[in-house]
Amino acid sequence: MSARGTVAAVDLGATSGRVIVGHVGSDTLETTTVARFANDPVRVADGLHWNILGLYGSVLDGLREASRSGDIASIGVDSWAVDYGLVARSRLLGEPFHYRDERTARGVEAVHATHPHDELFARNGLQFLPFNTLYQLAAEDRSVLRLAEHALLVPDLIGFWLTGQARAERTNASTTGLLRADTGDWDADLTAALGLPQHLLAPLIAPGEPLGPLTSEVAASIGAPQTTVTAVGSHDTASAVVAVPMASGDAAYISCGTWGLVGVEAERPVLTDTAREAGFTNEGGVDGRTRLLRNVMGLWILSETVRGWQREGHEIELTELLAAAAAVPGAVSIFDVDDARFLPPGDMPARIAAWCAEHGVAAPQSQAEIARSIIESLAQAFADTAHEAGRIGGVDVRVIHIVGGGSLNELLCQRTADRAGVPVLAGPVEATALGNILVQARAAGLVTGSLEALRDLVARTHEPRRYEPAAG
Repeated sequence: MSARGTVAAVDLGATSGRVIVGHVGSDTLETTTVARFANDPVRVADGLHWNILGLYGSVLDGLREASRSGDIASIGVDSWAVDYGLVARSRLLGEPFHYRDERTARGVEAVHATHPHDELFARNGLQFLPFNTLYQLAAEDRSVLRLAEHALLVPDLIGFWLTGQARAERTNASTTGLLRADTGDWDADLTAALGLPQHLLAPLIAPGEPLGPLTSEVAASIGAPQTTVTAVGSHDTASAVVAVPMASGDAAYISCGTWGLVGVEAERPVLTDTAREAGFTNEGGVDGRTRLLRNVMGLWILSETVRGWQREGHEIELTELLAAAAAVPGAVSIFDVDDARFLPPGDMPARIAAWCAEHGVAAPQSQAEIARSIIESLAQAFADTAHEAGRIGGVDVRVIHIVGGGSLNELLCQRTADRAGVPVLAGPVEATALGNILVQARAAGLVTGSLEALRDLVARTHEPRRYEPAAG
C-alpha cells in the first residue's frame, strides 16, 4: 500500500497515551502501535493537574517514530473529555487541572445557584457530572480567566500546538455543558449568564475537517513536512463509537476503560425528563449522530484497588487475580459503582466495605472476593444501563458491544451477558484509535461511505468475540 494510505492516531487516555499508525484501504484496516507512554497526574499546592507538557513531549516522540514508517497523510488527536488548558498569546497559563480535583465542588455550587440542573439539561442535554467543563470554569480564578484568550480542551490544545490553529472540535465541545444540544452551537446566553468571556470558546470544527498543516517547527522536529492535522471525534468515546461494529439498530455499546460509557446511538438528542432523571447524557457523535449514554464508573475501581494493594507490597498479576475471582464460590455482594465515594483515588476496598456496612450486606474479604464483587457490580450496572438506554432512546437492545480495554476482561464480558440476558460482542480493543484512524482515512479519500460502511470494515477486519448469556 502507498504510504499516503497511512495516518497516525494520537490517543490519550486518563492513565496512558499511545501513537498508532493506521494503514487503510477498502479492505484493509491495519494498525501498528509505535509509542506508548504513561499519563500520570501531578499534585501540587493548588490541586491535582495533568502534566500536559510532558504528555505533549511524548506525543511528539511518538509522531517522530510514526514518521519513520514513511509519509503520514494525516494526524488525528483524541483524548478524555472536559479538561482544558487556558491559553493567552500562545502561552499556557498553568498546567490543566485534573477532573478529579476537588475544586469542582465550588463550581457546581456557583452554577446551580442560578442555573439548576433541570434547566441546564434542557439546554445542553448533559448528565450531571460535577467535573463537567462549565463547573470547572466556574471554579477558576477570575483573574486568570481574564488573561486567557481560549480555553482549549486537551485534544484541541495538542492540535493548537501542532498547527497554531485554535479550534474546538464538536464532539468534545458537546461535553463542556456550554454547547446547545438543539442547535449544536455555543450557548452564548449561558456563557454570559455565568460571567465567562465568550472568546474563551474557540470556533467549532467538525470531525473530518482539516485543522491545518503542521507548523514548520513541528514538521521539522518530527520529520513530517507534508502532513495535515485532521479533526476527528476528539472525545475518545466519539471515536470509539465509530469503530463499534454495530450491524443493526438493536445494539447498545459500552466503551470500557477507566470509565464505562454505556449507551445507544440516536439520530437526535433526547431531552426528556425521563432521560434527565435517569442520569443520561446527549453527547455529539461523528456525522451528527447523538451518543445517548450514561457515564458508569468503569475499570477505575479495579485498577485503583490493584494499585493500592501494590503500594502495600502485594505482588498482583491481573490475569491471576481475575482467574481467582472467577473461581470464587457462591454469590458476592453487589454495590453501587456510581456512588460518589469511588470517584477520587484512595482505598477502594475500604470504601466498598463501608458501602456494604451502610447497606446491610456482607463485605467481600479476600482479594479474589473483592475483585469478583467489583466485576459483578460493574456487570450489573452495565446490563441495567444498556437496557435503560434502549428504552429511553427507542432501541430494542438485543446485543451489547463492549470495546476498549474492558473487552479483554473475559469475566466482565461474560457476566455482563449473563446479567443482561443478551449476547455480548467484545472488541476491538483499540476501538478509539480505529475510529480516529477511520475518520482521517475517509477525509483523505482512502475509504468512502457512511458510518455503517466504516463499521462494516471494522467487522470484516477485527472480528469480535461472542459471549452468550448463561441459560437460566
